[in-house]
Amino acid sequence: MSRTIELTLTDVTTGHSDASMIAHAKDLAPQFKALSDENRLAIVLLLSEHSRTVRELTEATGLAQTLVSHHLAPLRELGLVNVTPKGRSNVYSLCCDAFSAPLRALAGLSTPAEDTCCD
Repeated sequence: MSRTIELTLTDVTTGHSDASMIAHAKDLAPQFKALSDENRLAIVLLLSEHSRTVRELTEATGLAQTLVSHHLAPLRELGLVNVTPKGRSNVYSLCCDAFSAPLRALAGLSTPAEDTCCD
């Protein structure tokens, strides 16, 4: 069984100085730090499938509603997720498709398969 992962990345290394690369890493660090939490990563992966309410995220993760809300807060603050009021609920979605596709591709790396790139 083989699988193909298509991933489009912008090459930020071409034509940039070491100092600008370090500044870029400093800018990206908070987003990666937020995603380093297992629960936040699970929430983001669920949102990469489709938009969900806190209740749907609670049911999918098995986490308490207060804990889901707690994990959504930094994701909102960093602009990784958007919130849209809908009636008495809030619907959460990923900030953009450009974030969703690479995230799903990277998540696929942890799925056992016969032909993986990272053995």
